[in-house]
Amino acid sequence: MKKAAPAKKGGAKKTQARQEPWLVRAVLFIRRWFWRLILIPPILLLLVVVLFRFVNPPTTHTIWAEKRRLGEVDRQWVAIENMSPYAPRSIVAAEDANFCLHWGFDMVAIREALDDGAQRGASTITQQTVKNVFLWQERSWLRKALEAVITPVVEIAWPKKRILEVYLNVAEMDEGVFGIEAAAHRYFDTAPRDLTAIQAARIAAVLPDPKRRDAARPGDWLRRRASSIADGAATIEADGRADCFED
Repeated sequence: MKKAAPAKKGGAKKTQARQEPWLVRAVLFIRRWFWRLILIPPILLLLVVVLFRFVNPPTTHTIWAEKRRLGEVDRQWVAIENMSPYAPRSIVAAEDANFCLHWGFDMVAIREALDDGAQRGASTITQQTVKNVFLWQERSWLRKALEAVITPVVEIAWPKKRILEVYLNVAEMDEGVFGIEAAAHRYFDTAPRDLTAIQAARIAAVLPDPKRRDAARPGDWLRRRASSIADGAATIEADGRADCFED
Protein backbone atom coordinates (compact mmCIF):
# COMPACT_ATOMS: atom_id res chain seq x y z
CA MET A 1 0.00 0.00 0.00
CA LYS A 2 1.14 3.46 -0.82
CA LYS A 3 1.40 5.84 2.06
CA ALA A 4 -0.76 8.94 1.88
CA ALA A 5 1.26 11.93 0.93
CA PRO A 6 1.60 14.38 3.81
CA ALA A 7 -0.44 17.55 3.48
CA LYS A 8 1.54 20.45 2.23
CA LYS A 9 1.98 23.09 4.86
CA GLY A 10 2.11 25.80 2.25
CA GLY A 11 -1.35 24.82 0.93
CA ALA A 12 -3.01 25.29 4.36
CA LYS A 13 -1.43 28.68 4.69
CA LYS A 14 -2.68 29.70 1.24
CA THR A 15 -6.24 28.58 2.10
CA GLN A 16 -6.16 30.58 5.33
CA ALA A 17 -4.77 33.58 3.46
CA ARG A 18 -7.61 33.37 0.93
CA GLN A 19 -10.23 33.23 3.74
CA GLU A 20 -8.90 36.11 5.81
CA PRO A 21 -9.38 38.90 3.22
CA TRP A 22 -12.99 37.76 2.70
CA LEU A 23 -13.68 37.86 6.43
CA VAL A 24 -12.00 41.24 6.77
CA ARG A 25 -14.04 42.66 3.91
CA ALA A 26 -17.25 41.29 5.42
CA VAL A 27 -16.47 42.77 8.84
CA LEU A 28 -15.60 46.13 7.32
CA PHE A 29 -18.79 46.08 5.22
CA ILE A 30 -20.97 45.31 8.24
CA ARG A 31 -19.22 47.92 10.37
CA ARG A 32 -19.58 50.57 7.66
CA TRP A 33 -23.32 49.96 7.21
CA PHE A 34 -23.87 49.70 10.95
CA TRP A 35 -22.53 53.21 11.47
CA ARG A 36 -24.49 54.49 8.47
CA LEU A 37 -27.71 53.09 9.90
CA ILE A 38 -26.90 54.60 13.28
CA LEU A 39 -25.87 58.06 12.03
CA ILE A 40 -28.07 58.70 8.99
CA PRO A 41 -31.46 59.03 10.83
CA PRO A 42 -30.27 61.69 13.35
CA ILE A 43 -28.44 63.58 10.59
CA LEU A 44 -31.57 63.59 8.42
CA LEU A 45 -33.66 64.68 11.40
CA LEU A 46 -31.26 67.53 12.11
CA LEU A 47 -31.47 68.65 8.50
CA VAL A 48 -35.28 68.60 8.62
CA VAL A 49 -35.30 70.59 11.87
CA VAL A 50 -33.06 73.23 10.31
CA LEU A 51 -35.16 73.22 7.11
CA PHE A 52 -38.40 73.78 9.04
CA ARG A 53 -36.96 76.88 10.63
CA PHE A 54 -37.36 78.50 7.20
CA VAL A 55 -39.88 76.27 5.39
CA ASN A 56 -43.37 75.64 6.76
CA PRO A 57 -44.05 71.96 7.53
CA PRO A 58 -46.32 70.73 4.71
CA THR A 59 -48.24 68.36 6.98
CA THR A 60 -47.95 66.33 10.19
CA HIS A 61 -48.75 62.78 11.18
CA THR A 62 -51.87 63.97 13.02
CA ILE A 63 -53.13 66.05 10.08
CA TRP A 64 -52.48 63.14 7.72
CA ALA A 65 -54.25 60.66 10.01
CA GLU A 66 -57.28 62.93 10.49
CA LYS A 67 -57.52 63.55 6.76
CA ARG A 68 -57.62 59.80 6.20
CA ARG A 69 -60.28 59.40 8.88
CA LEU A 70 -62.48 62.37 7.97
CA GLY A 71 -61.79 62.64 4.26
CA GLU A 72 -60.82 66.32 4.55
CA VAL A 73 -59.34 68.74 7.06
CA ASP A 74 -59.41 72.53 7.37
CA ARG A 75 -56.00 74.14 7.53
CA GLN A 76 -54.44 77.32 6.14
CA TRP A 77 -50.99 78.57 7.14
CA VAL A 78 -50.76 82.13 8.48
CA ALA A 79 -47.64 84.01 9.55
CA ILE A 80 -47.53 85.10 13.17
CA GLU A 81 -47.30 88.72 12.00
CA ASN A 82 -50.76 88.31 10.46
CA MET A 83 -52.34 87.13 13.71
CA SER A 84 -53.99 89.25 16.33
CA PRO A 85 -51.44 89.66 19.17
CA TYR A 86 -54.10 88.20 21.47
CA ALA A 87 -53.79 84.81 19.72
CA PRO A 88 -50.17 83.93 20.59
CA ARG A 89 -50.47 85.55 24.01
CA SER A 90 -53.57 83.51 24.83
CA ILE A 91 -52.03 80.24 23.67
CA VAL A 92 -48.93 80.88 25.76
CA ALA A 93 -50.99 81.93 28.80
CA ALA A 94 -53.10 78.78 28.48
CA GLU A 95 -50.43 76.23 27.60
CA ASP A 96 -47.04 77.44 28.80
CA ALA A 97 -46.87 80.77 30.66
CA ASN A 98 -43.09 80.48 31.09
CA PHE A 99 -42.50 79.78 27.40
CA CYS A 100 -40.02 82.65 27.07
CA LEU A 101 -38.09 81.63 30.19
CA HIS A 102 -37.23 77.96 29.66
CA TRP A 103 -35.07 76.00 27.19
CA GLY A 104 -37.76 73.54 26.12
CA PHE A 105 -38.57 71.93 29.48
CA ASP A 106 -40.28 73.77 32.33
CA MET A 107 -38.61 72.16 35.33
CA VAL A 108 -40.85 73.99 37.80
CA ALA A 109 -43.98 72.67 36.06
CA ILE A 110 -42.47 69.17 35.92
CA ARG A 111 -41.75 69.19 39.67
CA GLU A 112 -45.25 70.46 40.41
CA ALA A 113 -46.76 67.76 38.22
CA LEU A 114 -44.73 65.08 40.01
CA ASP A 115 -45.75 66.45 43.40
CA ASP A 116 -49.35 66.27 42.19
CA GLY A 117 -48.93 62.59 41.36
CA ALA A 118 -48.59 63.29 37.61
CA GLN A 119 -52.31 64.05 37.45
CA ARG A 120 -51.66 66.95 35.08
CA GLY A 121 -49.30 67.44 32.18
CA ALA A 122 -46.20 69.60 32.15
CA SER A 123 -45.46 69.66 28.43
CA THR A 124 -44.20 72.95 27.08
CA ILE A 125 -45.23 74.50 23.78
CA THR A 126 -41.87 73.41 22.36
CA GLN A 127 -42.53 69.79 23.35
CA GLN A 128 -46.01 69.93 21.87
CA THR A 129 -44.63 71.41 18.66
CA VAL A 130 -42.07 68.62 18.43
CA LYS A 131 -44.76 66.02 19.05
CA ASN A 132 -47.04 67.51 16.41
CA VAL A 133 -44.47 68.15 13.70
CA PHE A 134 -41.98 65.28 14.06
CA LEU A 135 -43.73 62.53 16.02
CA TRP A 136 -47.19 61.11 16.72
CA GLN A 137 -49.93 61.58 19.34
CA GLU A 138 -50.16 58.15 20.97
CA ARG A 139 -48.36 57.97 24.30
CA SER A 140 -45.40 55.64 24.54
CA TRP A 141 -41.98 55.60 26.13
CA LEU A 142 -40.40 55.69 22.66
CA ARG A 143 -42.27 58.85 21.71
CA LYS A 144 -41.42 60.52 25.01
CA ALA A 145 -37.75 59.59 24.60
CA LEU A 146 -37.62 60.97 21.06
CA GLU A 147 -39.47 64.09 22.21
CA ALA A 148 -36.90 64.61 24.95
CA VAL A 149 -34.06 64.35 22.44
CA ILE A 150 -35.58 66.55 19.70
CA THR A 151 -36.94 69.32 21.96
CA PRO A 152 -33.58 70.91 22.87
CA VAL A 153 -32.47 70.64 19.23
CA VAL A 154 -35.53 72.64 18.15
CA GLU A 155 -34.90 75.17 20.91
CA ILE A 156 -31.37 75.67 19.60
CA ALA A 157 -32.28 75.74 15.90
CA TRP A 158 -35.48 77.82 16.03
CA PRO A 159 -36.17 81.17 17.70
CA LYS A 160 -39.04 81.18 20.17
CA LYS A 161 -41.20 83.17 17.77
CA ARG A 162 -40.84 80.45 15.11
CA ILE A 163 -41.69 77.70 17.59
CA LEU A 164 -44.88 79.47 18.55
CA GLU A 165 -45.76 80.27 14.94
CA VAL A 166 -45.46 76.62 13.94
CA TYR A 167 -47.49 75.48 16.94
CA LEU A 168 -50.26 77.95 16.14
CA ASN A 169 -50.46 76.50 12.64
CA VAL A 170 -50.36 72.76 13.38
CA ALA A 171 -52.31 72.38 16.66
CA GLU A 172 -55.76 70.83 16.33
CA MET A 173 -58.36 73.38 17.50
CA ASP A 174 -61.56 71.58 16.53
CA GLU A 175 -62.26 68.22 14.95
CA GLY A 176 -60.40 68.31 11.65
CA VAL A 177 -59.52 71.99 12.15
CA PHE A 178 -55.82 72.75 12.41
CA GLY A 179 -54.26 76.10 13.17
CA ILE A 180 -55.46 79.52 14.23
CA GLU A 181 -56.50 80.58 10.70
CA ALA A 182 -59.00 77.73 10.31
CA ALA A 183 -60.14 78.03 13.94
CA ALA A 184 -60.84 81.78 13.66
CA HIS A 185 -63.04 81.21 10.62
CA ARG A 186 -64.71 78.08 12.02
CA TYR A 187 -65.65 79.51 15.41
CA PHE A 188 -66.08 83.24 14.76
CA ASP A 189 -66.16 83.70 10.96
CA THR A 190 -63.27 86.13 11.15
CA ALA A 191 -59.62 86.36 10.14
CA PRO A 192 -56.95 85.58 12.75
CA ARG A 193 -55.71 89.18 12.64
CA ASP A 194 -59.16 90.35 13.80
CA LEU A 195 -59.58 88.07 16.80
CA THR A 196 -60.52 89.90 19.98
CA ALA A 197 -58.97 89.11 23.35
CA ILE A 198 -61.93 87.00 24.47
CA GLN A 199 -62.22 85.17 21.12
CA ALA A 200 -58.53 84.27 21.18
CA ALA A 201 -58.86 83.16 24.81
CA ARG A 202 -61.82 80.92 23.97
CA ILE A 203 -59.87 79.24 21.17
CA ALA A 204 -56.99 78.69 23.60
CA ALA A 205 -59.46 77.29 26.13
CA VAL A 206 -60.51 74.43 23.86
CA LEU A 207 -56.99 73.02 24.10
CA PRO A 208 -56.05 70.29 24.83
CA ASP A 209 -59.48 68.74 24.18
CA PRO A 210 -60.68 70.40 20.95
CA LYS A 211 -62.97 67.57 19.87
CA ARG A 212 -65.24 68.00 22.92
CA ARG A 213 -65.06 71.78 23.50
CA ASP A 214 -66.63 74.51 21.41
CA ALA A 215 -65.25 78.05 21.46
CA ALA A 216 -68.31 79.40 19.65
CA ARG A 217 -70.80 77.93 22.12
CA PRO A 218 -68.94 77.87 25.44
CA GLY A 219 -70.43 76.46 28.59
CA ASP A 220 -69.92 77.98 32.01
CA TRP A 221 -66.62 76.20 32.60
CA LEU A 222 -65.16 77.26 29.27
CA ARG A 223 -66.30 80.86 29.80
CA ARG A 224 -64.50 80.95 33.16
CA ARG A 225 -61.45 79.28 31.67
CA ALA A 226 -61.35 81.79 28.77
CA SER A 227 -61.68 84.71 31.18
CA SER A 228 -58.74 83.36 33.20
CA ILE A 229 -56.69 82.92 30.02
CA ALA A 230 -57.47 86.50 28.90
CA ASP A 231 -56.24 87.77 32.27
CA GLY A 232 -53.13 85.61 31.96
CA ALA A 233 -52.45 86.93 28.44
CA ALA A 234 -52.59 90.50 29.74
CA THR A 235 -50.29 89.54 32.61
CA ILE A 236 -47.55 88.00 30.44
CA GLU A 237 -47.68 91.04 28.17
CA ALA A 238 -47.23 93.37 31.17
CA ASP A 239 -44.48 91.44 32.95
CA GLY A 240 -42.35 90.73 29.86
CA ARG A 241 -43.05 87.03 29.44
CA ALA A 242 -44.35 87.69 25.92
CA ASP A 243 -41.25 89.59 24.80
CA CYS A 244 -39.56 86.62 23.09
CA PHE A 245 -42.27 86.34 20.44
CA GLU A 246 -43.32 89.99 20.17
CA ASP A 247 -39.95 91.56 19.41
